[in-house]
Amino acid sequence: MSDLNQPSILSVARASGATETVEHLDLGLRVRELRKARNWTLEQAAQQAGLARSTLSKIENGQMSPTFDAVRKLATGLNISIPQLFTAPKDARVLGRRSVTRAGQGKRHITATYEHEILAGDITQKAMLPYRATVRARAMDEFDGWVRHDGEEFMYVLTGAIVFYTEFYEPVDMRRGDSSYYDATMGHNVISTSDEDAVILWVTSLG
Repeated sequence: MSDLNQPSILSVARASGATETVEHLDLGLRVRELRKARNWTLEQAAQQAGLARSTLSKIENGQMSPTFDAVRKLATGLNISIPQLFTAPKDARVLGRRSVTRAGQGKRHITATYEHEILAGDITQKAMLPYRATVRARAMDEFDGWVRHDGEEFMYVLTGAIVFYTEFYEPVDMRRGDSSYYDATMGHNVISTSDEDAVILWVTSLG
């Protein structure tokens, strides 16, 4: 039975930022699924959470509504946030996809301003597109206007130095180790300013 002096499951979820749909969540089943996903026995999970084995068993079987302290311990023991404990994933499938691209073996695409090396090219329907780019351009007039496309983009300078031009901001000088995350629908271009052509890692969101 629940302790009337402790916050309810719903109030705990609300306080932690979970959505109203937690009213329909079977918390015991959720905890059991998370435990089994880690291949933990009831005893192991209880030790990780700092709870008595009997307490965890009662929570999993719906025989006890955990206090806020117990919820906090469960989240900590499972290494997730409290909202994650109350929110089941939208898609429980584990696709298990993996791609390894050896150095220099990416699919190359050469333009007048960049030489792109597409990484993880063997995986289709990706959520993001990673690629390595050698920046050939040395001046803005080498571009036919702004580059712009859907999604968001992350850029990390691997070697050399660049100037990063964007439509709504002043140009910024960047060197090895510098990075930027930006809206790719905003016009953007990059030129090399180092003696050697700069090399950049770009990751673009898709869809």
